[in-house]
Amino acid sequence: MQRLWMGSAPAIFSVRWVGFLHPLADGPYTLTVTSDDGAVVSIDGVPALDNGGRHGLQTLSTTMPLTAGSHSVVIDFTQLGGGFAFDWQWATAGAPPTPIPSWQLSPGKVSVAAIRSWHLVDQAVRALLFLSALLMLPLAWLRRDWFVAHPRLSALVFFTLLALLHTWPLATDLAHLTRHDNRDSILNEWIVGWVAHQLPRAPLQLFDGNIFHPERYTLAYSEPMIVQGVMAMPLLALGLPLVLTYNLLLVAGFALSAWTMALVIQKWTRDWTAGLVAGAIFAFNAHSLSRIPHLQAQHLEFLPFALLALDRVFEAPTSRNALKLAGWFILQSLTSVYLLVITMFALVAAGLSRLTDLKRHPLFTLRALAIAAGVSVVVLTPFLLPYWFVSRDLGLVRSLGDAENFSAHWRAYLTTPARLHAWWSTGLADANVLFPGAVGLALSLVAIVRGTAFSDRRARMCLALGIAGVALSFGPAMPGYGLLYTVMPLLHGIRATARFGILATVAVAALAGFGTAALRAMVAPRGWRVVAPLLVALASTESIAAPLGLVRFDGIPPVYRSVPRTPGTVVVEYPFFGSRSVQFHAHYMLNSTDHWQPLVNGYSGFQPPSFYANAAVLQTFPADDAFARMRQLGVTHIVVNGGQMPPATLETLATRSDLEQIDAFGAIVLFRVK
Repeated sequence: MQRLWMGSAPAIFSVRWVGFLHPLADGPYTLTVTSDDGAVVSIDGVPALDNGGRHGLQTLSTTMPLTAGSHSVVIDFTQLGGGFAFDWQWATAGAPPTPIPSWQLSPGKVSVAAIRSWHLVDQAVRALLFLSALLMLPLAWLRRDWFVAHPRLSALVFFTLLALLHTWPLATDLAHLTRHDNRDSILNEWIVGWVAHQLPRAPLQLFDGNIFHPERYTLAYSEPMIVQGVMAMPLLALGLPLVLTYNLLLVAGFALSAWTMALVIQKWTRDWTAGLVAGAIFAFNAHSLSRIPHLQAQHLEFLPFALLALDRVFEAPTSRNALKLAGWFILQSLTSVYLLVITMFALVAAGLSRLTDLKRHPLFTLRALAIAAGVSVVVLTPFLLPYWFVSRDLGLVRSLGDAENFSAHWRAYLTTPARLHAWWSTGLADANVLFPGAVGLALSLVAIVRGTAFSDRRARMCLALGIAGVALSFGPAMPGYGLLYTVMPLLHGIRATARFGILATVAVAALAGFGTAALRAMVAPRGWRVVAPLLVALASTESIAAPLGLVRFDGIPPVYRSVPRTPGTVVVEYPFFGSRSVQFHAHYMLNSTDHWQPLVNGYSGFQPPSFYANAAVLQTFPADDAFARMRQLGVTHIVVNGGQMPPATLETLATRSDLEQIDAFGAIVLFRVK
């Protein structure tokens, strides 16, 4: 289909899927199909669900008896124009519909014994992961003398191991396993690679990414991830592949976020158990684990230090502490524009909770806060100007309607990918994932009931920012959001307001630390030796969603090494996908990291108008109109992915006198435009 459609589905098409369904037990099963347009599901040669015809999103269910074993399945889907969608689920009697597990589907017929073996292996892997995590803490506790001597280093090692556990099986092959099934992961790999490549060479042109040629400021179409790019620079300089570097940054994001929260809570509570609990809940949360393809979501390591610095400003409002606050805020802001806005609101809410502290040093405190704000504005303005240019020149502005469409629903705070909670969370699943964890909520409740959440000024800061985050996550549904949107231009770049909900997890993690410290005062020292490792183990493993679904990436084809590195080189890749399949350009962007020459193709959070104008013409390739447009764009080299195009394409190109084949790798051919 991809070869025939060139990656973009036509307005009208039909698809047939054939395979086998394997129930483990006899009984009545309710099958549910949701489709737009028609879909017909046949079981063992008999139509079981006929949701055919031209219609919008429509759901149909039926209950039928199935015996344990293999049942042939044929699904016929027909698209008759407009949008299209298909989903099918099943349920046993009285249970809510759920997606059919992948191990209960197969392309061929297999025995019941084989199916049960697959099921046992699947369950065993999950159990081993959970048990290994549970055993990690007691084993470490046996060496607590070493931990006491080196607590900070021990905590970092512990959180690194937790990061490997939560991203399993990534650690088994960091150089090749990826989430390339999600093109945002490829986009973020390109961003990290571009920042690491461009920053030491031409920092003033940092935002002029090599995609969407000849547009400027293309890095500003998405997150800049400056900090992550700087972290990648020494690794890439050592010759590590980009995908390996990206995976190391992913693990580091989890580990460092947990570590910094642990350091801050330990400093505030004087309790390492509280720090470990808070760090585990903060980093390994439902939101971050559901956004593995988004590297910015895992790098929250500067937010706890920003809160610590804000507390120090209120305690001792010196210029030094003000600069520390500005520094941590700037670093967090340079990991993500979303996190810039989220951290800003977090600090404002936390600061408002400390207004009573102004009585001690009102002028000095206000002066320190002004210094922190002024330094932040001066440093961050050069990084924000490209976003302003793009919004002014290309209309990249997120409307209130966008914010409403991507706002949180109350179900989001009950949605989690954690396997431990799947039995109840699946039925409440929302597109946004914000459940802060049962352990964190329970320990936070301890802090609230004991009064610590209100009496302790630091705990009160965290409670305030959590409340603010939950309110903002509902977007325009929150009273006053429209006014904030009007007076704060930064909100014009925020579409997914649901992401403010991460502040709820920040608050729960911190309050859980205070709750742990309060609980320690209620338990005898001998009993605490048992309770402490148990709390840390539960906080560390509750959110496990591993093993993750990862795909293998074997590297960029060597043909891209033949693209000249000389100035003036401009590359275009075919097939050139249109608006309905724009995400497939992400693969071309990753390929371009081998040469970094300007590329007409592109994929990001925003596509400029020129992209759609180019796509309308370049999709006619190899017609003369496409070559005329390429000459206008200054294209010097063409990469043709022959396996994704009609067979006659390469034959046609071989006859053109204005093309010269330079290199080839399998069906990928590189041409120079004479």
